[in-house]
Amino acid sequence: MIELAAPTLDRMPQFVDALRRGWSPDGARNAAAAEEALAAIEADAASFIARQTDPEAKGLPVTLPDGSKVARIPGRHFWIWDGEFCGALGFRWQHGTASLPAHVLGHVGYSVVPWKQRQGCATGALRAVLPHARALGLPYVELTTDPDNLASQKVITANGGVLIESFNKPAAYGNTPGLRFRIPL
Repeated sequence: MIELAAPTLDRMPQFVDALRRGWSPDGARNAAAAEEALAAIEADAASFIARQTDPEAKGLPVTLPDGSKVARIPGRHFWIWDGEFCGALGFRWQHGTASLPAHVLGHVGYSVVPWKQRQGCATGALRAVLPHARALGLPYVELTTDPDNLASQKVITANGGVLIESFNKPAAYGNTPGLRFRIPL
């Protein structure tokens, strides 16, 4: 059974182990994001945990893949859990609208550790976050993926996602092709 768990200090060792084994919670920034997380945890683990839930967007700016920084929007991070750490899911939104700034590629992003992939972790995690989106009054959530990421496309469509467009990602993401899906709520 997959659940979305709030990041906690008692679950932190498994998160840190995954980072040290080469996994990253941010597929766009990969190793840089993992290194930043490890440094932040080493500096102050309790503060790192506290920053994982930020519904008022009071946190520090977000670093994009090209190194530029942008204002944070409201969001929350969850750890994907099946009795042990499976990965992470980020959920972002703006109050009062389903729209997102151009630099935010979707409402939901997820990353599953390699040793738990193809076991339904991402599908279950995405399914579990949808009630959170409904509770905020969102009429839909959008997710993006690369055209060659068939596994992610399966996760999205298994949760009711429909392809709405092919597009080129913003310059901060390298102007590479992307696919945008929408899951009606």
